[in-house]
Amino acid sequence: MVSLSKARVIVRKAFAQGAELGLKPLAVAVLDAGGHVLAFERADGASPGRFEIARAKAYGCLMLGFGGKALHGRAQTGPAFSQAMNGLFEGRYVPVEGGVLIRDGRGRVIGAVGVSGDTSENDALAAVAGVEAAGFTAEA
Repeated sequence: MVSLSKARVIVRKAFAQGAELGLKPLAVAVLDAGGHVLAFERADGASPGRFEIARAKAYGCLMLGFGGKALHGRAQTGPAFSQAMNGLFEGRYVPVEGGVLIRDGRGRVIGAVGVSGDTSENDALAAVAGVEAAGFTAEA
């Protein structure tokens, strides 16, 4: 289970990683295993739409059980599948990097984090840093 205190660690470290790398202002959403938002923050200067993007990156990973990198690959090879998933999940599916599964010590999926604001690859770096700082395993 991802506790509220661990979710806050993920958010803080993702922001710190973004600052360290000189990334554009980020938004970070942490979801529990059921896809419910545990924590969200949007940095000063990040556009307001970043909440939906960050949440959708994380939500898609949770619902399909893959990290954002794998979802992106699947979207490229099977665009019809991605379109179907976006309809099925009512627009809450963004199959790009920056969505990261959170796994516990036994490898079970216990949540996901989505980061939006910079390139998808850089968003993923910030997300992974947050997950690992909270003591979990990240599947980007």
